Amino acid sequence: MLDQLLKLVEQNAGDAIVKNQAIPNQFNNAAVKEVASHIFNGLQGQVAQGNMQQVVSMFKGQSASSLANNPMVSNMINQVAGSFAQKFGVSPQVAQGIAANLLPQVMNQFVTKTNDPSDNDFDLQNMMRSFSGNQSLDVGSIIGKVAGGKSGGIGDVLANLFGGK
Repeated sequence: MLDQLLKLVEQNAGDAIVKNQAIPNQFNNAAVKEVASHIFNGLQGQVAQGNMQQVVSMFKGQSASSLANNPMVSNMINQVAGSFAQKFGVSPQVAQGIAANLLPQVMNQFVTKTNDPSDNDFDLQNMMRSFSGNQSLDVGSIIGKVAGGKSGGIGDVLANLFGGK
């Protein structure tokens, strides 16, 4: 999963990282890996905190414009910006601009690819299994709750996911 995400970030990193004079060229690969890592770890952390339904909802129902305003994406933007400022010597303002432009773009493609039945690299079921560490997880019931707008029963799903309460 992380490998596919890394490729997706690489495809979008041209102007934001590779051609950006604020990031020295010797840090381009590390910067791309940093973005992919923060996205993966951010989503994994949300699942671990019990926000699986919100993660699934983001992949199943959000438009590209709303992704930039999604609290999970906003948190990832802040994490990436802080990391860029600390690790690559980019000013906090420039780092925030890079992250604010790149992350929504990558997340939009991530969501699009996840919803593309012909793209097996980004399967929501496999992603959620990867994020949760539960290889037998069935995301279908969560998707049903998201699609139906129902919030009841998620506790049972999470209890099964994490091996009981």
